Amino acid sequence: MDDLESRELRYFVAVAEELHFGRAAQRLGIAQPPLSRAIRQLERRLGVQLLDRDRRGVALTDAGGVLLREARVALDAVTAAARRTRRAADPQRPLLLVTKAGASHELLRRLLAASAADSDSAPLEVVLCEVGEQAQFLRTGRADVALMHRPVDDLAGFDTEDLCTEGQVALLPSGHPLAARPRLTLADVGNVPDLPIARWPRLDGSYPDGPGPEVHTQSQLAQLVALGKTLLVIPASSRAWQWPDHVAVPVVDAPDITTVLAWPAGHHSSALAALTRAAAGLRNTPPAALTA
Repeated sequence: MDDLESRELRYFVAVAEELHFGRAAQRLGIAQPPLSRAIRQLERRLGVQLLDRDRRGVALTDAGGVLLREARVALDAVTAAARRTRRAADPQRPLLLVTKAGASHELLRRLLAASAADSDSAPLEVVLCEVGEQAQFLRTGRADVALMHRPVDDLAGFDTEDLCTEGQVALLPSGHPLAARPRLTLADVGNVPDLPIARWPRLDGSYPDGPGPEVHTQSQLAQLVALGKTLLVIPASSRAWQWPDHVAVPVVDAPDITTVLAWPAGHHSSALAALTRAAAGLRNTPPAALTA
């Protein structure tokens, strides 16, 4: 039988993420025995073993790993359907645009102005997030559209409108010797023992290996750069949030970054159409104008 209930998927995701039935039951607010029974019943219905259980603990099987990925997508879709349905019932609702705090500041300002000047546009409300969170905001229905960046952001499942393409800069502490250079290369910034590049969490919450500090907010990152503990390479327009203690130096061989307006594939509305028209009018704005 191929039908799965959202309750079953929530139960499985909790166990798969915690890898511990007791912690998963506590997270779900239920007793452990019914949770264990629900997972066994799910395995019987699917005809596969999802979890390896022994005295050392719980581990995902290959089949369990597949279901975890698919279940997260399915649960996000269910949550998004509920949120979008509620918002659709309000004809005066604003369009929610999510963007990484500090990124594409001048472009965002111009987009807001262009949207406000269009009589067909709905009110536009800006939601600020941390690095890499825009996709989850769209997939769970917490936002309608997003400013995102190719190739660094996850654009799978989204339609996009390209806005501008620009180079990248290294953001450095002002007193570091590299800050005096007129330009840098990726090799220059990738091997600085006293300034290891900061590490952002992956989608599963784990951090990649490396000597750089673990960060999860831009405010953390900004202070660590100012203290001479790390550096980062960012789109040139993101310099809008740099501190007086920072210096931005062009990285000449870093890949170009394209800022896009993104929304869930196949989603259409008059408000979204008006916003994409406003965005298309900014497409040829020179990056230099956006960073000035």
